Amino acid sequence: MGSFFALLTALIWAAAVILLKRSGESVSPFALNVFRVVVSTALLVPTLALAGQARWQGSSRDVLILFASGIIAIAISDTLFHMSLNMVGAGISSVIDCLYAPLTVLFAAVILGERLRALQFLGMALVVAGVLTAAKHEPPHGVTPRQLALGVVWGVLAMITLALGIVIAKPVLDHSPVLWATAMRQVGCLCVMGPVALLSPRRRESLAVLRPSRAWRFTLPAAVLGSYFALLCWIAGMKYTQVGVAATLNQSSTIYVLILAAVFLKEPFTRRKLLASSLAVTGIVLVII
Repeated sequence: MGSFFALLTALIWAAAVILLKRSGESVSPFALNVFRVVVSTALLVPTLALAGQARWQGSSRDVLILFASGIIAIAISDTLFHMSLNMVGAGISSVIDCLYAPLTVLFAAVILGERLRALQFLGMALVVAGVLTAAKHEPPHGVTPRQLALGVVWGVLAMITLALGIVIAKPVLDHSPVLWATAMRQVGCLCVMGPVALLSPRRRESLAVLRPSRAWRFTLPAAVLGSYFALLCWIAGMKYTQVGVAATLNQSSTIYVLILAAVFLKEPFTRRKLLASSLAVTGIVLVII
């Protein structure tokens, strides 16, 4: 079941990325992330109640770990991801996302004691090579080479924080209900992002996205797909299979995003993108065999 949920995550997330790219054309990265967290929390809490999991499910330590996981992997990582996506486009962003799998395996080795083999190190090197190849791609229209490089940096940092956030939560996920653990991560994230949005000098911009507008035609389905359905499947995949296997199957979204970006965003599917994604996907396969 874990593998099924991990693959389903990839499909849903690919669709969400296209919508998030369109959302980023009119909504700032932080405001978009605030919107996603508010919408997903508003959906998860009643879902939790309907599933009969609203009662306290774990220790105070478990809750704090899930809160920390949400802050690192959602509040920080997703904001960095939106910054990167706006700069480099969905295609290049999908290649950078390939860092997620090897970084997750690496953090699992360091934090959880999972052992790394020689082929896994080779796989990680190939993924990095793929990302570097993508970074040398011609910038999207209106983006300077410097902005492209900065976008890649934001993307790499987003993957580091995403991988770290999920790995530290893995021990809690192993003995916690999926819905409850997912909701706790979102609530912890909201407890941080809410006050930051209210105290920020740009709070009007951050809160304006919560009012119904034309932007909702992209932001609302993006939030529901990416921060509710994909998130539930992602957590389920991590719970029911090994971290490395789930992370790698999640990464199949790279291919889906490249195809959808070419169809819906008119981003060219160039030879360099093909080379970058091939290197990255080959590296991911080596990480888990």
